[in-house]
Amino acid sequence: MSQVAARAGVSVMTVSYTYNRADRVSAESRDKVLQAAAELGYAGPDPAARSLRYGSTRTLGVILGEHLTYAFDNPQAVTFLAGIAEVCADRGYGMLIVPTAGGAEDSLRVSEAAVDAFIIWTTTDDDPVLDAVSGSGRPAVIHGGPARAGFKLVSIDNRAAAFAMGMKTFAGAHRPAILSFPLDSSRKTVLAAGIDPDAVRFPVTRQRLLGYRDAIEALGLDWNDVIVGAAATNNEGEARSLAERMFALEHPVDAIAAMSDDLALGVLGAATSAQLAVPETLSVSGWDDSRAAALHQLSSVAQNLRAQGTLAARLALGEEPEPAPDDWSVVVRASTG
Repeated sequence: MSQVAARAGVSVMTVSYTYNRADRVSAESRDKVLQAAAELGYAGPDPAARSLRYGSTRTLGVILGEHLTYAFDNPQAVTFLAGIAEVCADRGYGMLIVPTAGGAEDSLRVSEAAVDAFIIWTTTDDDPVLDAVSGSGRPAVIHGGPARAGFKLVSIDNRAAAFAMGMKTFAGAHRPAILSFPLDSSRKTVLAAGIDPDAVRFPVTRQRLLGYRDAIEALGLDWNDVIVGAAATNNEGEARSLAERMFALEHPVDAIAAMSDDLALGVLGAATSAQLAVPETLSVSGWDDSRAAALHQLSSVAQNLRAQGTLAARLALGEEPEPAPDDWSVVVRASTG
């Protein structure tokens, strides 16, 4: 700026005003400054440096523990992010998506993010990224869990919702099963009976398994006999493969509760290929009550992810909205009779 000032024959303050307070500079002085800046290849004050000076970036960071494309491909993630974007647009903020993949560079990526606050898509209890967010000293909101001191939490009662859905899905079943999200950060595909929900590291997965177990026990069935298929990703194709393996067991399953509509659609596809009548031979349910769920007459747990995104953004910005109701419901359609 001092070089521009010398070349334009004005003070450094005039150069500063040209870029930051243009109303305080005459048109003649402004033209001189911009001409000198162009000749010297000076593009103006660095926005990052300016944000450090004023203590605000006017940007919200969203930490997404998934591949970056998940933010655009997964309907539930899209809906949640739309809620955040709605608040950002209304408040004049930008949104920075910070993808993490479980590597050593995740914490550094988070600590270097130039944002005013963080919103964290559900992650594991032991995710080191949480420590990086705490160390940044910036406000943070976690969606889904885990609950952590110093962070605000936005979530429905996943255990209660899973219990209610399980009571519908497993009623009359003799060999129930669950298609689950990953159990821990390794994201390994698992197909096993008697999974211990308390050992699961993802809080949302854990709470839903606990709710399904509550339903299993309330119906007089043995949890140790229940097959759990944990998919590495929330992917219809992988769910179809797991369902096919469930159908090929010595005692094939006759009811499957899936933790997302995408997973449930994979089950319906496998059932069609195996010529299993739904719901007469196989009861199926999903989660999130997507458009696809309605189209395929799939019973599902409904929740308002857009409203949850909006609430998370407002909390991250330091606002104190009215406490949100535990807003979920069970939508029963033909897939569970």
